[in-house]
Formats: sequence, C-alpha cells, structure tokens
Amino acid sequence: MTEIGPGRAPDRLVRDVRARLAIAIACLAIIALAVTMVVLVNDSGEPSGSPQGPGPTVTQTEPTVTVTATPKPSQTTSTPAHRTFRYQPLWPFTSEAAAAAWQQAYRSGGTQPWHLDPAQTALSFTTGFLDFDEIDLVVVKSVRGDEAYVSVGYRADGNPPSVAAVIHLARFGQGDDAPWEVVGTRDSRLTLTQPKYGAAASSPLTVGGRITGVDEAIRVDVRQASTGARLGTVSGVPAGGQAQPWSTQVTFQGATDPVIVVVASTGGHYQGVEAFAVTAIRTVD
Repeated sequence: MTEIGPGRAPDRLVRDVRARLAIAIACLAIIALAVTMVVLVNDSGEPSGSPQGPGPTVTQTEPTVTVTATPKPSQTTSTPAHRTFRYQPLWPFTSEAAAAAWQQAYRSGGTQPWHLDPAQTALSFTTGFLDFDEIDLVVVKSVRGDEAYVSVGYRADGNPPSVAAVIHLARFGQGDDAPWEVVGTRDSRLTLTQPKYGAAASSPLTVGGRITGVDEAIRVDVRQASTGARLGTVSGVPAGGQAQPWSTQVTFQGATDPVIVVVASTGGHYQGVEAFAVTAIRTVD
C-alpha cells in the first residue's frame, strides 16, 4: 500500500478541478449547440415552443381582388333610329322633304356643307335671310345632341362683342348628316311673345312682347322662308324702359308657305340693328 503524503494532495485537487471544469465546458458546448438548433428551426418559419399536437385547422385565404371591367364604347351613334322634329321649320328648309333633298345633293357632290354647322347656319340666317349684315359674329355656341343655341352679335367701337340674339336650331331629318334648321330665338332683352309660337294666325296680326332699353324704335317684319320676301312691315314702334311691354299690328299678304317668320328688331344707338327676336306662325288657308 502506497501512502500518499501531504505533498501529493494539491496535485490531485488540481486534477479534480480540471476534470470538473472540462465537464462543465462540455455541458456548456452541448447547451450552446441545442440553442443554435432551436434558433435555426425558428428561422425556418415553423412553430416553436410546446410540442405540436392536433390543433384547430387554419385555412389561409388568398386576398380577394375585385376587377372592374370598363365596358367597350357602344357601336351605336347618338342619332336615334327615327328623329322627331318638334318645332316649326323657319329656315332654310320649309319641309323635311326639302332637307332630305339637300342631303342627297350633299352626299353626291358635297353641296353647301355649311348646313352641317349650326354656327354657320345661324350666321347665314342673320346676314343672308334677315339681311342684318352688321350681325356677323358668333359670340357663343352651345350644342347638345340634336339642338343648338348660337349667340350672334356685333362689336361696336372696339368694345367686347354684344349679343343681338340667341338663335335656336334643331337637326331636321334623319341620319347623321341631317342639316340644322333655325326654329326660333331665346329672347331676353327684346322678347316676342305674341303671337304664340306655332299658333295659327292670319292678317292683320297683333305682335308684341317686352323690351329693355332707352329710346327704342321697334320694326316688325313678316317674312316668307322659301323666298325671303317681306309679306308685311311695320316700323318705328316706340318703346323703352325696363322689361316694358310693346305691341303693334301688322298686315301681311301673299303667304304660300305653311309656316312664316315674324321678326322684331331694334337698334340705332351703335348700328342699325342691335337686338332682334323671331318666332314662327302657321298660316291659315
């Protein structure tokens, strides 16, 4: 039996400490490896924590996307299958047959294309038919569907354009190339309310309305659309004030068109005609 002396005890103690330290280091290494594996597993997106058992079924729903389809433009035009003319034809055509005859001439040879432009038709009516040569400007044009309103006027002494009348036009006939027809005016400063639009009338004719202006002298003409002839005239009707009534009688003869045009006009401050209004009446046999 070998006796261990007091000098050997420290060496054994050191060896024991080193052994225990090695075991501790090994344990720490094992723990570190386990932690690293857990972190790697978590980074993969799989659930961690308690063991996985049969839990509730989770269904992942794709987000709903609503697609709104824009309808393709309609292949139909704005022209109705049959256009109904609701007004009295004043100018330039006295009947739908006359308008259709122009359409045929236009389709075959391009005759008088200005009939397709409401502004040009309004100016032709003012300067050509009414002989108001000084009313030669289109101030405003508004077109909506088969109807148009064209403000015609003049420029005096370098001033901004003045509106003499707002001419109402409508498409007359069938098809996309139906011409524009003057059917009346939208009155403001000078109104023409008698006779009523489209009324049956005969000579002598009472004509009247209201006017806003100073020292006005109103002229009334009864015109035949097909020839432009004056069938009757009264001039120098005194009027004035703020929306003041005016009235006169005019005798006419020789009407052959089913519809004739009544024109009231005034002026004299800057030029011969500064405002006018028109209406249409039906003749009595």
